[in-house]
Amino acid sequence: MRKNILMLALMFGSFTMVSVQAQDTNSREKTAIAQAQSSATFEVNGKCGMCKKRIEKAALGLEGVESAVWDAESKALAVKYDPAKVSEADIQKQVASVGHDTEQVKATEEAYNSLPGCCKYERK
Repeated sequence: MRKNILMLALMFGSFTMVSVQAQDTNSREKTAIAQAQSSATFEVNGKCGMCKKRIEKAALGLEGVESAVWDAESKALAVKYDPAKVSEADIQKQVASVGHDTEQVKATEEAYNSLPGCCKYERK
């Protein structure tokens, strides 16, 4: 009986150590992911809900972009991304490629002219 109790205590102690090690590994992975993620907010011209969908879809279409939310009122696009895979400049180029001027990249005339009428904003 005493031998069985000792075996159970050893097994429980081993299980506890494995559990603590697994939790520690998960914490390190979460920290590494958080450190690898950058965020940026920049102006993107647009007007409506259709613009919102187009802008967010363009940004999210790039590998490494984790989230993209555009606000029509403030004209601000907030993105979270992995800088090892994509840069803020890449995201701005991608958004401009679908017709929306950003702080750093102006859409081509062709891309801008392909926007629906309700999405055409006053260009600077």
